[in-house]
Amino acid sequence: MAQAQLSGIITKLHLRLMPVLLMMYVMAFLDRANVGFAKQGLEANAGIDNAAFAFGASIFFIGYAVLEVPSNLILHRVGARVWMSRIMVTWGLISAATAFVTTPHTYYVARFLLGMAEAGFFPGVIYYLTYWYPSSARARSVGMFFYGAPLALTFGGPLSGQLVAHDAFGLHGWQVMFIVEGLAASLGGIAVLFLLKDGPQKAAWLTDDEKQVLQAELQKDNATREHSSVMRTLRNPRVLFLALVYLLIQAGFYGLTFFLPTQIASLLGTNVGLKVGLVSAIPWAAALVAVTIIPRWCDARGNARGVGALALGISGCALAASALTSSPWLAMIALTVAASGLIVAPALFWTLPTGILGGAAAAGGIGLINALGNLGGFAAPNLRAWLDAMFANHIAGLLGLCVVCLIGACCYAVAPRAKV
Repeated sequence: MAQAQLSGIITKLHLRLMPVLLMMYVMAFLDRANVGFAKQGLEANAGIDNAAFAFGASIFFIGYAVLEVPSNLILHRVGARVWMSRIMVTWGLISAATAFVTTPHTYYVARFLLGMAEAGFFPGVIYYLTYWYPSSARARSVGMFFYGAPLALTFGGPLSGQLVAHDAFGLHGWQVMFIVEGLAASLGGIAVLFLLKDGPQKAAWLTDDEKQVLQAELQKDNATREHSSVMRTLRNPRVLFLALVYLLIQAGFYGLTFFLPTQIASLLGTNVGLKVGLVSAIPWAAALVAVTIIPRWCDARGNARGVGALALGISGCALAASALTSSPWLAMIALTVAASGLIVAPALFWTLPTGILGGAAAAGGIGLINALGNLGGFAAPNLRAWLDAMFANHIAGLLGLCVVCLIGACCYAVAPRAKV
């Protein structure tokens, strides 16, 4: 009876929390990755070449890393509702201001500030989920939250492509895109103040009995987790190893994401626009299906680590295949497989640190793992651009990302999952 009741509570959590969290992640990812659709416009109107674009796209993650842990610790202290609202409003305004960059240096500043503004959002949500979901539903809950990235790229891709293709109000299309999508995030941040609660005890939509059942399950989980000091957690070698695994995952993911619109434009023999946006949505639509099915299957079998490692390894091979084939159709299939694996792998990864850390240790540890891990988002675009330039061939960068993913898969397979 208790298990059936818990299952009903989890369903209620999905219905109440996930729409809000997904809205936030879709906007976060859209404002982070839409720069890929602005690449050609930035080159034409602001003198930003391929190397400058890659550096600017990736410097976001330096700003992100600088404030990641402090931001997550503030969230732990003041609550998710207020802090998440602040994060969204700030990053939305800075993203909108990116419309007015005129030189490579102003582009770098805008991307760096965007990273600082968004710092704490993603690890904050991962930590926030531990307030609500017991470990038996953790892979599913994180997997559902990870819908945000493919949703943003499935529906945001066509939107960004459409906005980029049309000048308006005396502005270039890429400028309109930044303004519209940035201000939408700020409005979403205001809505979060009214839509989120800081924990189950403040949720009027749960009955007292449901709160007791859920709290008992969460306390049972909490008893098995590490509750050491934040400083001790930040120095823990196993936490640092998890950060390395996440860095390699993110390197593969952003190495694909930032260049996918232009890669597909090359396959289609056209410029970035609505057509490219629609085609670039295909890999992410497939990723939505994968991240719906696989985490649920892993929750039932407790094999998230092995499956996540396999997904990352397959993604690496698919990236190499997309570079080596001469067929646009086969390249699209390979990119679809790669995108699916690069969404599933990080979704399953987060069951590892959330299973071994609790309390302030979880806030600090998750923040550190995400901060260091997201440096892969800084390294990958620059690595890809550097390899392409060194070998004067776009295949080199994709083969480099393949190697990164395969190394990451090996590390993933032996990542810690027991108590720290």
